[in-house]
Amino acid sequence: MERISKDDVKHVAELAELEFGEKDIEKITSQLDRILDHVANVSSVNTEGIPPTSHILDIKNVFREDMAEKSVTQESALKNAPDEANDGFKVPKID
Repeated sequence: MERISKDDVKHVAELAELEFGEKDIEKITSQLDRILDHVANVSSVNTEGIPPTSHILDIKNVFREDMAEKSVTQESALKNAPDEANDGFKVPKID
């Protein structure tokens, strides 16, 4: 059963500003359709009595008191900088 059409794939590709050839559109349509089949299969599993979970392990956050401590000085932070400008790190421009 086809859940997604070539037009759906073309529409989403256009929204994402992607260009695909006709062969790619057919391949992606088939792949997405199989993914949706798998999701439908997983969704059909009976989860009655299974509590929702966000993690399989019993992990809890470890909180500590938020205490201000002495910070690194600007001079210390820039000590090993290869180059500095305007009291900060100077880095090459990225185009």
